[in-house]
Amino acid sequence: MSLGPLMIDLEGYTISDAERKLLQHPLVGGVILFSRNYQSVSQINDLTTKIHSLRQPQLLIAVDHEGGRVQRFREEFFHLPACTKLGEIYDRNNKQAIDLSEQIGWLLAAELRAVGVDFSFSPVLDLGRNISTVIGDRALHNNPEVISELAHAMMIGMRKAGMVAVGKHFPGHGSIAADSHYAVPVDERRLVDMEFEDLVPFERMINYGLAAIMPAHVIYPQVDTQPAGFSSRWLQDILRKKYGFQGVIFSDDICMAGAAVIGEPVVRAKRALEAGCDMVLICNDRDATIQVIDNLGKYHSPTSQMRLIQLHGKSALNWQDLHVDQKWQQIQQNLAQCFV
Repeated sequence: MSLGPLMIDLEGYTISDAERKLLQHPLVGGVILFSRNYQSVSQINDLTTKIHSLRQPQLLIAVDHEGGRVQRFREEFFHLPACTKLGEIYDRNNKQAIDLSEQIGWLLAAELRAVGVDFSFSPVLDLGRNISTVIGDRALHNNPEVISELAHAMMIGMRKAGMVAVGKHFPGHGSIAADSHYAVPVDERRLVDMEFEDLVPFERMINYGLAAIMPAHVIYPQVDTQPAGFSSRWLQDILRKKYGFQGVIFSDDICMAGAAVIGEPVVRAKRALEAGCDMVLICNDRDATIQVIDNLGKYHSPTSQMRLIQLHGKSALNWQDLHVDQKWQQIQQNLAQCFV
């Protein structure tokens, strides 16, 4: 069985019988975990082990684990700082900030890999302009060149711990106030203006070998009338052809308000895949998940398969061995001193 194009969620700490059937459906290829799925290290490790045992190739397991207010697993995990803190340090000492960013990337990935998570949807590559209500302190900096440096260092750290990086939210969510979880944001800027601003970190990170990208549920009417995650203009003409990106494209959650303009859930999933997404996220709406699984129809993309299979996490220390590892101890100490 191959990896399907859908990434779905679970309701609690364990897999119900109904969820087990969903996860074994050929259209499903991954699971995204939330805070409601985390109780303890032993529990989450057991959950990921059972998810991975369901199929071959194993389902991908992901989580939003950026730091600050977006960190789904907290108890027993190191509390990562909000990304904007790195930018503040960069303004005082750029070398220290770059070193710390690599250490954060390594620690983030090492702890998640130790409990069986394949990857986190991070880093955020949006500009921190104090405009976006949803980005805010999740942004590394307001300067796209600085974001590129810090994100590159973070990606290196993640890679050393056996995890790929996923940049978001292409082509940039930081310059518009509306939150796509609750509204349909519209950014009126021209493409040529964005190429010197929001798009810079994405272009840089693609050149550095970024493995995956998540587009924004934002409409840029000067470029296309469709939100970026449903736009072949953005995903194929610009991201694939212009910037040469060959990695995985994940849709953002199609149950968010920013995606509702496309139509009902099945239409959203089809449109995202047609536009160029390799995998579509369906979160926090079980009825929508079932609708899509029941009505999407047969789907198989050998190219997407080759991309997705590269996202499985590499070998990692288990939780007990990680905590006696000298590198983990030193990095945790360094970060605690810098971000208390």
